[in-house]
Amino acid sequence: MTFPMAIPHKQDPIVLVIDFHHARGPEIEHCIGDEGTNPAIDNDWSLLPFMALSDGAHLSTEEFSYFTLRRKETSESPATSLFGIACSRQLDAKLLTYRPPDVTRSTVQKAVVVVTDSPQRVGQLREKLSVVTSAWFAQRDFSDIDILKKFREGLVISLLNDASKDQNLGLSLREMIHEFKYQTLVLFKGLLLQPKMLFFGTRCERLCMIQFSLISLIPGLINHLQDCADPAFDNYAQNVEKPTSLKTSDRGSLLAYMGLPLQIFGKGSMFGPYTPLQQLDLLADDGTKSYVVGSTNSLLLQQKDRYSDILINLDEDSISISNPSLQRALALSVADRRWIDVLTQIVNETWDDAHPSRPKTLGFMGSEEFIRLQFEEYLLALLSSMKYHEQITSHTSGGSPNRNRVQSQNFNIEGDPAIDFNIEFLTHWQKSSNYALFSRLTSDALLFSITEPRHPSAGGLTMEDIQRRLSQQVADLHLDERVRESREAIGRQLATGQKKVSAAFNSFWSDIESMREAQRKRNEEKAAIQSQRTSIDSSVCPPQVAPQSPSETSGGWFASRQRPSIDVSQAQASVNVASQKASAYFSSWGSWASEKRKEWQEKRSQSPNPNPANSASPSSPILPVVSEAVESDRGRRRSMQQRRSEDNSEGLSRSLSRRKRWSNMLLRRESGEFKRDDGSEGSDMQYSKSPLSHGSPAYEPASEQVESEVLFSNNENEKPGADEDGFTAVTLTSNDEAQFNTEKTQAHSPDTLDDSTTALPVKETKS
Repeated sequence: MTFPMAIPHKQDPIVLVIDFHHARGPEIEHCIGDEGTNPAIDNDWSLLPFMALSDGAHLSTEEFSYFTLRRKETSESPATSLFGIACSRQLDAKLLTYRPPDVTRSTVQKAVVVVTDSPQRVGQLREKLSVVTSAWFAQRDFSDIDILKKFREGLVISLLNDASKDQNLGLSLREMIHEFKYQTLVLFKGLLLQPKMLFFGTRCERLCMIQFSLISLIPGLINHLQDCADPAFDNYAQNVEKPTSLKTSDRGSLLAYMGLPLQIFGKGSMFGPYTPLQQLDLLADDGTKSYVVGSTNSLLLQQKDRYSDILINLDEDSISISNPSLQRALALSVADRRWIDVLTQIVNETWDDAHPSRPKTLGFMGSEEFIRLQFEEYLLALLSSMKYHEQITSHTSGGSPNRNRVQSQNFNIEGDPAIDFNIEFLTHWQKSSNYALFSRLTSDALLFSITEPRHPSAGGLTMEDIQRRLSQQVADLHLDERVRESREAIGRQLATGQKKVSAAFNSFWSDIESMREAQRKRNEEKAAIQSQRTSIDSSVCPPQVAPQSPSETSGGWFASRQRPSIDVSQAQASVNVASQKASAYFSSWGSWASEKRKEWQEKRSQSPNPNPANSASPSSPILPVVSEAVESDRGRRRSMQQRRSEDNSEGLSRSLSRRKRWSNMLLRRESGEFKRDDGSEGSDMQYSKSPLSHGSPAYEPASEQVESEVLFSNNENEKPGADEDGFTAVTLTSNDEAQFNTEKTQAHSPDTLDDSTTALPVKETKS
């Protein structure tokens, strides 16, 4: 026999029903097999209920689990491995048409299991089992199992006639490469080293199918798993025969001559797609050297260092390698990375989210078969390079030097092609049990003469590799999706912001327009008030030019400052009241002054002064009070002239107080209060003689105002003289005269005097 054929089907399919009892837990309820047999009891499948109802199965409407079982040795067949697939569902207990008394919970959870001796048709069994289980639950009467019996009869017939159909239905290599990318090759090479590989995931079906997909990458291995259920099984290694001939047109013959399939699960190894916690003792046994198992219980994650060398977390799509030497052995070389990156790029370019198992182009590139052929080519190149590496090693270490040298020269191979596969990986692989079986089956075969010992992507690092790796990393980051989402979010934000800015801008301009309108109205009101005030001022008093300060004349900012607004009506009323009082006072004072002037003129005519030019005697009276009043009045008049344009009422009140002072002086003169004192100390400063003593007129017309000054004489011999009545002259300056005339004009008195008094007589007292 040139090729180790698969063991013929000696076990018909078995259908079982697993029920979850509220008190006893999961248990086998029905076992449908050959009549008069019960395989569950005969083979001691006590852990079958725990494998069929996986942890967390109650959280899903429908869940599948895959597992391996051990069939004991019989007189007709040796001990071998069986494979089971279970479909679990649950139903509300209220919907049952017949409710047994032991159903005490609100839901009923059951699983239908199919056990067969070959896993080739896992995908086909999965689809059929799903339909039958759904139909059985739809009956809502679990006591009727006729549909299950007919289902088992159909499986026996179909498995005998479906040998030519696709045996890899349901396995998706595209999904595995799409999710794990370059780490898919790490898992593949790790499988050859036979470590303890633990798969973890919350979805049991995906957990199991990933493991079947990985195993199917080794050509022919899925058909030779009869030793995977128990580490003690080693039937394949003991029964396989070394091929002695090669038929290159027959693919099976070629693979057998190359030493395939590599027996990953032999003695000391096991395969359990779903392994419950009840099998942890088997995993921790000393006889178990390696395994590939899966679990949905997170308790294994807490003890991953104990139960795994490589942990594959499917929920996070991550791979953790705890052994440092294993990490170095599984490091991908440049050629390895280039090869898997190209394959990943092809899968991603043909990816279809609606149908992940097939390329969107519906072509061969990127399909499941294309991926298998690529891995098969890689594995054959690895085996051939490994054989050539052994040939070179034996040539340098000894053996038959002449023969080895001749063989090497005939094949025209440069260097050692095994370097592209990572020498440290090859060193670890030589220590595995599957390599020992491979070496035994190909001891005399020159594999490098059949298959070229060269890596499919041999060569150094190129710019294309860097570009491909960068593009792959960018794709892994999903930048396109993030940029698209960010672009959409930015567009929405810009649109919203534009609306807000437009609204704010419109509101801002409306506020400015309203402010302008309000300012315009205020300006109009101020202009109206100013015009009204100007008209009132022109009606109350004539316009006068007030002296300007330097800041006003220089055009400073004080010049542009507006005067504070006043209450025009109140000011007008105050001016009217003051005008009436002033008019009455000046009327009475004017009449009195006229009488006095007439008396003075009569006395002047009766007794004229014989010597008007004589100066006054040293004992002439000094009026310090009058002189001080004159000097102080000059300063007050200057400041009053500056403030007259701002406050007319204040100027009017001051003019009234000035009239009172002059009136008091005249009254004191009349009463004889001013008397001459010859020995007084104040006789140094003397007033000039009154013009009345010279016969001068007592007033002058307004058009002929002449500035007069009070004459002070420093010479004691030249003192102003006094008239015969003893009066000296007190002269008013032009400023005083003008002020006096102006105040009379502001008072608007109809009885004002026509002439301005220039001097007041002062009576002298004789010693």
